[in-house]
Amino acid sequence: MKARAIMVQGTSSDAGKSMLATALCRIFANQGFKVAPFKSQNMALNSYVTKSGGEIGRAQGVQAEAARIEPTTDMNPILLKPKQDMVAEMIVHGKRFADLDASDYRASYVRQAMPFVSESYDRLAAEYDVLVIEGAGSPAEINLRDRDIANMRIAELADAAVILVADIERGGVFASIIGTLALLTESERKRIKGFVINKFRGRRELLDDGVEWLERETGIPVLAVLPYFDVGIDAEDSLALASLRFKRPRSDEFSIDIAILRLPRISNFTDFDPLFDEPEAGVRYVRHVGELGTPDLLIIPGTKNTLDDLNWLRGAGFEQPIRSLRAKGTQIIGICGGYQMLGERLFDPDGVENGQSEAAGLGFLPIDTVFQAEKKTVQMTGRLIAAWEDALELEGYEIHLGISTMTGSAQPFLQLADGRLDGAVSVDGQVFGTYLHGLFHNRSFTRELCNRLRVKKGLDPLDRNVLTEADRREEAYEGLARHVVEHMDMEKVYQLLNVKENGGVRV
Repeated sequence: MKARAIMVQGTSSDAGKSMLATALCRIFANQGFKVAPFKSQNMALNSYVTKSGGEIGRAQGVQAEAARIEPTTDMNPILLKPKQDMVAEMIVHGKRFADLDASDYRASYVRQAMPFVSESYDRLAAEYDVLVIEGAGSPAEINLRDRDIANMRIAELADAAVILVADIERGGVFASIIGTLALLTESERKRIKGFVINKFRGRRELLDDGVEWLERETGIPVLAVLPYFDVGIDAEDSLALASLRFKRPRSDEFSIDIAILRLPRISNFTDFDPLFDEPEAGVRYVRHVGELGTPDLLIIPGTKNTLDDLNWLRGAGFEQPIRSLRAKGTQIIGICGGYQMLGERLFDPDGVENGQSEAAGLGFLPIDTVFQAEKKTVQMTGRLIAAWEDALELEGYEIHLGISTMTGSAQPFLQLADGRLDGAVSVDGQVFGTYLHGLFHNRSFTRELCNRLRVKKGLDPLDRNVLTEADRREEAYEGLARHVVEHMDMEKVYQLLNVKENGGVRV
């Protein structure tokens, strides 16, 4: 029997689609359904690497975990990763397919992409009981309607009931819902079977009049008013960087100060989520050189375009202040593209990055990097071999273009399980870089790093016994599921799927 499908769309980006889809995956899994996520097209720089080495949107990797299944590339057949202005890398079934510019997108994208989408959807629908489909952005972008393969076109393909999510935190929630409905066709409006008002703060009864008006005006039920909930699960959209969590804290409120450069093309910023969980650690994203200060730790993150963001770093005036921090003893870490920037030379002979054939790095690590068209995407595990008290086992994933080669005296950072060496550590241990995304999700490593920063300042170290990342994520999925079940009319949701709780099918 073909899977039953329910689709989560939003009135805007960052409305809470990914969060609700993740919750539904765990709820249905808890009820005994064989459930899988699906998002036809993602545009994001936060990605996930499957066991087969395929690259998909991070949200679908998270949702598969919530559903207790192994993520596959069918769950996000097309991933678009913005590369330069008006150019995006198109990844199909987990592998690089082409660079797509705006004219290509307008001329032939739907015809080119839909066969890949249909192929993946059909495979999932044949294997699972329930599919939880996530839309993208808003279904009411009338300038994109003929090229939108992530919203109503997919609802039609799956014959799915649609739940429309709106973010009340940004204001104008009723206008955003009514406006979205107004811009849909009659057949599209008929697919919307319920609303969810998300990120509500305050007394619920103060919203009752508005909810009653909305239901009366549209004839569509409000399935939930979800109170604001700090999910603790990876964000997909870069708009999350503007949330309260990422606003600059006062450095005098924390024992250690951690600064992360907010590069224009920052990728996989979820790498740094665990740092926010460290007690007495202040974590801030820095976009302007005047915000840099004198942090205890400076992180240069991954980027979709290393050379462009290295040029930005210099143009924004960061190079000399970073050199001054190095001289003052600040710990400096580079992840992926940030690691490449810390090296001596970067070569792009085939114009893979931006057409700039060669550039000088910051020169903090003795490595040269040569960019190549073939992307490395693989899950990785290894043993920390740098000068640490314990040879910790670390795991994560690689997503990068280019090969970095040691040119002088430095110690590798990791001995990988496949025999390769990864990363580099300066002779004094003050600077290191690695291709390992997910480094800080190794919670024992992160606690050890923060303790080293604390001891350096004369502070006592914290308890080294920490909850593992797997345990934290499991707690987060269960907590999110409980939150949604408490506030959502799940009986109506099961009716939309024409199924019963505990894996039953309505007849």
